[in-house]
Amino acid sequence: MYERIAFLASDTPDAQAAAERLGERYGSCEPEKADVIVALGGDGFMLATQHRFMNSGVPVYGMNKGTVGFLMNEFSEEDLPQRLAASTPRVIRPLDMEARDADGKIHRAKAINEVSLLRQSYQAASLGIRIDGRTRLDPLICDGVLLSTPAGSTAYNLSAHGPILPLDAPLLALTPVSAFRPRRWRGALIPDASIIEITVNEIAKRPVNAVADHFEVKSVAHVRIALDHDSSGIILFDPEHSWEERILAEQFQY
Repeated sequence: MYERIAFLASDTPDAQAAAERLGERYGSCEPEKADVIVALGGDGFMLATQHRFMNSGVPVYGMNKGTVGFLMNEFSEEDLPQRLAASTPRVIRPLDMEARDADGKIHRAKAINEVSLLRQSYQAASLGIRIDGRTRLDPLICDGVLLSTPAGSTAYNLSAHGPILPLDAPLLALTPVSAFRPRRWRGALIPDASIIEITVNEIAKRPVNAVADHFEVKSVAHVRIALDHDSSGIILFDPEHSWEERILAEQFQY
């Protein structure tokens, strides 16, 4: 049973008002002293909350008060302690991105959803892809490429026609964005113990930005990505709307 609950809300008036009502009804404490955090907002706010409390061991139960809520449970003010007690925890792990820009400066960031490389001009990107030190594709001419975790596979990755991954799958999804050459390459599933390196060809002519969730690096030359097996966050799902059920439902939508 979670006794100490912290309510956090996105900046929208609806989410802020909901957090105030829930706090008055169930009591609220500071997040640093909580047994569980209830996040009110959309998927973006859930990601921000997970980044903030990564490795704290405190689970986050999301309730949808945003426009997108794949990582969130349905909003209700009723029976919250019972819902929390019945919820199912799922562990998520972030990607570690190390990006070297055109000036040689190193930038590091973590990504819960995906690391994406995207062209920043009218010129298509030209990329070289290495997996565990072995070149697999060079060049890939495209608008971009992204490496997604299972938790992020239903986000940008799905929009780019990448595969949906079960949350406990030991895989990462490497998905191109508008691949021009090779035209028929649709991406790859990569073991999550692998190290993925992406080199930008013709940096000046074909500049590329790298984005780890909300952290962006402009004009990158080389990006190294690996799953951070030492970091974790915990998301709580209602049992009747579990992550497994969401994955299945998403794959049968038409």
